[in-house]
Amino acid sequence: MNDGRYEIKFLITNADYIELHNKLKHIMIPDEHSSETDDYFVRSLYYDDLYETSYVSKIDGDNNRRKYRIRAYNMLDDNIRFERKKKHNNKVEKSSISLKRFQYEQLAVGNFDILRDINSPLADEIYGAHCSYGLNPTVIVDYDRTALVHPLSNTRITFDKNLRAGINSYDIFDEDIYTYPIFPNDSVILEIKYDAQLPSHISAMLGSICGQKTALSKFCMCREKLAHLNLKKSFIY
Repeated sequence: MNDGRYEIKFLITNADYIELHNKLKHIMIPDEHSSETDDYFVRSLYYDDLYETSYVSKIDGDNNRRKYRIRAYNMLDDNIRFERKKKHNNKVEKSSISLKRFQYEQLAVGNFDILRDINSPLADEIYGAHCSYGLNPTVIVDYDRTALVHPLSNTRITFDKNLRAGINSYDIFDEDIYTYPIFPNDSVILEIKYDAQLPSHISAMLGSICGQKTALSKFCMCREKLAHLNLKKSFIY
């Protein structure tokens, strides 16, 4: 794998988000998914195997782990991606393949053979994980995102709000899906990603953060919420 990127997370208040965003937006620009109001909607369908490897390895703090998800933005089907995130020591590397709507719909009915038609090592890996270890849908994760980017060190800063777990569907295009909030207050997840070194002027702005540095995982938190509600794996696509 390549060297990957550093990824740091904080849990902050909505007030801190507003203050920090107002500072950063003068030196950074919205990412390619952003709308005129900066925010956009992210929905991810996370996969795990019969041994719950992705979940357990994260909870155990394994420094070499991976997770799989299908992601789309703003409920649109023009940019569907099957992604794999690898954690190796202190860095994270992400790979992905693009899916057309008909390919997603085949996966949605459990036809992983559709991946064999995609010329990609990642498609082969996902297909093998399904056949060998029972890789299948686990939980839908929803949130609203504000994302800013800066060319220095490929810096990307995201603010994820209104984190919710899908309750009654595994279909990422289901407009009637019921979701359950994860945080009882207006907490915001701040993620900072960069290649080698965080630019000093951005680091200085982040120095005012009063939030809690954390290793939280949106995937794990949503899984645990469904388990608490006794709804995990109680439905299909």
